[in-house]
Amino acid sequence: MAEYDLYLDDCISRMQKLVKEGVKVDLTISSPPYDEIYDYSGTLIWNYDIFKEVAKKLYEITKDGGIVVWVVNDQMKNGSESGTSFKQALYFMEVGFKLHDTMIYAKNNPVPNAKTRYQQSFEYMFVLSKGKPKTTNILTEPRSNKWNDKRCFRKEKRFNRDKDGQFSVKKDFKFDINEEVPRRNIWYYSVGLNGSTKDKDAFKHPAIFPEKLAQDHILSWSNEGDLVLDPFMGSGTTGKMAIINNRNFIGIEKVDEYYNIAIERISQATK
Repeated sequence: MAEYDLYLDDCISRMQKLVKEGVKVDLTISSPPYDEIYDYSGTLIWNYDIFKEVAKKLYEITKDGGIVVWVVNDQMKNGSESGTSFKQALYFMEVGFKLHDTMIYAKNNPVPNAKTRYQQSFEYMFVLSKGKPKTTNILTEPRSNKWNDKRCFRKEKRFNRDKDGQFSVKKDFKFDINEEVPRRNIWYYSVGLNGSTKDKDAFKHPAIFPEKLAQDHILSWSNEGDLVLDPFMGSGTTGKMAIINNRNFIGIEKVDEYYNIAIERISQATK
């Protein structure tokens, strides 16, 4: 059975202690504060310098080949997006991570809030790897109908655009005829009650992401028995889905109210 350790603590100091204890994690899935959109029960002390310390500690605590999934978005301030998401992704690369994939978390039912720009309906999911990823269980989906015809079953020519801009022909290219194909890197989820989760208590936290999002990344970048971390545990979504999918979990949260919600949700997942 999967095991878990939950800490009511600051994530920088706790990760430092864990590193000294020799703890290394296979996968981190987390969503940090989005600039100053929420005050998190008045506890928020968050800026770019603090983020940099978090990024360094995440690099230290991640195994070689491990993955960090960083779900983040920008604050709108003085008519402009902050650009914090991009700054954070670039700094992760300075620390030593590779930007393995820039993925999109798209919302099927976003809350209408735009008057002078297009409706905001997505967030970034930066998939960062410490070296070459050691685990890639790529999820699949049914092949689109437009490819389910006889053309997929015969050999044809394929044209490639070369580095000099010219076309070259690869003859006798055989189409992949599998009914399932790798998912694209824009993932759509419904949000809100019964979308993100059925756990009503989870919504006492102002910024939760869907359980299915956490599960999809857990299945993609880890195996059963691996160790998953969430340094901004919040209501415990990553931990709940890690336990359900037989991964071990470490969660860190500094707000008592959210920590208690996470304890309840994760403990229920073990029953």
